[in-house]
Amino acid sequence: MKSAQEKLSPKQQEDLIRILKDRFEQNRNRHKGIDWATVEAKLLASPEKLWSLNEMERTGGEPDVVARDRKTGEFIFVDCSRETPKGRVSVCYDREGWESRKEHRPRDTAMDMANAMGIEMLSEEEYFDLQKLGEFDTKTSSWIRTPGEIRKLGGALYCERRYGRIFTGHNGAQSYYAVRGFRGSLRV
Repeated sequence: MKSAQEKLSPKQQEDLIRILKDRFEQNRNRHKGIDWATVEAKLLASPEKLWSLNEMERTGGEPDVVARDRKTGEFIFVDCSRETPKGRVSVCYDREGWESRKEHRPRDTAMDMANAMGIEMLSEEEYFDLQKLGEFDTKTSSWIRTPGEIRKLGGALYCERRYGRIFTGHNGAQSYYAVRGFRGSLRV
């Protein structure tokens, strides 16, 4: 059960739904064949998901519906901010990477922040799908969920768009940069 801090007041819920509806209507290309009334009904039935969406919004993610899972009927919200969310930058990949730093540790990790927000970091495939909807991360980059075999070797993956192409790169999981954050998704 969510703590009192992890619940939105009725006014906060109303404000967030208005923001999400406006974004939904302004970016119809992201969710063809999906109607807002159905999305809103799902949101109202899932107050814990509203809290997570609010965290995505609060940290600069500008979440929007990008798909509907045909099997489960869930709507998939993804951070659609032009650049990686500003409230989630300067973080290393995960706790293990953070602990391996002897000095100059960042304030947090991408994985810890995503878990605390109740969202999933994007996979490489999800990141590439997002890039089909627009041009994202042209000046920044975003950590992505890294396969275990890469992580075991100390690495972590990130993606970015440069020169009209989408690139996947790697760094040590302990590294962090002012222009690298992470994007997340949430199923509602």
